[in-house]
Amino acid sequence: MSRRAFSLTALSAIVAASGAMAAGAAPAGARNRNRRYVEREMRGVWVATVANRDWPAKPGQTPDEQRAQLIAHLDTAVSRGLNTVVLQVRPTADALWPSPYEPWSQVLTGTQGQDPGWDPLGTAVEEAHDRGLQLHAWFNPYRIANHTDLGRLTETHPAHEHPDWVVAYGGKLYYNPGLPEVRAFVQRAMLDAVEKYPVDAVHFDDYFYPYPVAGQSFDDDQAYDTHGGGFAVRADWRRDNIDKLILEMAAGIRRIRPGTQFGISPFGVWRNAATDPLGSDTRAGVETYDDLYADTRKWVREGWIDYICPQLYWHIGFAAADYAKLLPWWAEVARGSRTSLYLGEALYKAGDSAQPAAWQDPAELSRHLTLAEDHPEARGHVFFAAKDMAADRIGAMARVVADHYGQPAIPPR
Repeated sequence: MSRRAFSLTALSAIVAASGAMAAGAAPAGARNRNRRYVEREMRGVWVATVANRDWPAKPGQTPDEQRAQLIAHLDTAVSRGLNTVVLQVRPTADALWPSPYEPWSQVLTGTQGQDPGWDPLGTAVEEAHDRGLQLHAWFNPYRIANHTDLGRLTETHPAHEHPDWVVAYGGKLYYNPGLPEVRAFVQRAMLDAVEKYPVDAVHFDDYFYPYPVAGQSFDDDQAYDTHGGGFAVRADWRRDNIDKLILEMAAGIRRIRPGTQFGISPFGVWRNAATDPLGSDTRAGVETYDDLYADTRKWVREGWIDYICPQLYWHIGFAAADYAKLLPWWAEVARGSRTSLYLGEALYKAGDSAQPAAWQDPAELSRHLTLAEDHPEARGHVFFAAKDMAADRIGAMARVVADHYGQPAIPPR
């Protein structure tokens, strides 16, 4: 299951149904006829590999077949006027490069730990750069498996050597973020890729502590007893664990490859205003600060990361989490900070019959970019995800390109 599937599950807890499109909205692109040349703007796409969501199309294909599919995604990005590809290279405590720390990912061959006979990350970096694209390497820090059977992991998997690092929760396996040795290990595993390849950025998604599952608790009692002595409230200790991961990872990237950026794409709601007056005018059932223990607002305000790309996967007018309200909230958070703001866009919803009426309109995404033009802090957009960009079911991406990407742009720095 992809990370966006988890976001959809989280959204089922959002109060109220979809609201109508804001009345009187200007046609997409109406204010772009005399649009100035864009010099620096993020135009990106995610390529998800977990469960073979976007790529490879299926496990067990030949290296030539997988390479051709990867190159096709890069070429599609170029044809849409994009400048960045965010490739998932560590989906479940495994690797899409020859790692001394973790096994080869099963998404390549169908068998975890089996050498695929080629170097996907190395190839992706080279081919992306040949096309003038940035390559952002996307890692999931703590997820081990989308099941709870340790026996299904390859016998050399670190989880076998360190079963005390592992927590089963919500039908999945995770490394325990509360253990300092876990934090050190996952950083070594991820930074190995930074050492080996000239990636343009390290990218984390929305998974830190896992999304809450009703009726279940994440069992970190022993870790809290051992390491949480300075915190009277477990939630504060958990947030401190994630803060340390972010700070230490940022320092490691700077030490190994100073020109490489560090970006994060969190769930789009930090906190609701009803929870915290600093929060957004939303009624989301998940708040990253309280539920994932990720203080994303602080990371921006303190300048710990180079960019943030909140997943604003809702339409304009959605009652519980309105894109038109979250955009200015995030712009205000980023204002005056050193952290660039990009906006995560739900291309996968466009034309999906299970989505509200707004997502059946090919102009919905283009309207998002039009709104963002009024907020100079918003420095671009990243679209989820690659197979949806290639299919473009109702022409929503084509509309974005026609309305907004008439001139080339290079990514901000």
